[in-house]
Amino acid sequence: MLVYLIVAAVVIIVDQAVKYAVMNSIEIGETVFHNPILSLTHLHNEGAAWSMLEGKMWFFYIITAVTCAVVVYILAKNLQSSKWLTIGLSLILGGAIGNFIDRIRLNFVVDMFQVEFFNFPIFNVADMALTVGVGCVFIYILLDEKLDKVD
Repeated sequence: MLVYLIVAAVVIIVDQAVKYAVMNSIEIGETVFHNPILSLTHLHNEGAAWSMLEGKMWFFYIITAVTCAVVVYILAKNLQSSKWLTIGLSLILGGAIGNFIDRIRLNFVVDMFQVEFFNFPIFNVADMALTVGVGCVFIYILLDEKLDKVD
């Protein structure tokens, strides 16, 4: 279990370090890196993707606490299970806690990465970890369970 908690901790540390660097070097709303694929823009988000549920911090506190409790429980019960599941859950845990720290400390989430070639919400390292983690869990659900049954 220690390895998976270390994965979550690395996500949290990298996420908070990038957010700290952005907050201390880029003005809010300022773009310092811009190309046709990705921009680096300092923004504050009081909601979720596309500012959904903006200002509903109580909702995010509750959903993050529940998510973290469920993830830790599933991790503890499935340590001998698939690497897709355990790595995915570790990334979800790290991402959830990374954004939770912002919500508690700042009352908003610091976002900075903007995809330029289609309408996608501006995101951060924690969001990337959450997305990749969910992808890993889906791979486990769709493929790994079936592979386990064949063996």
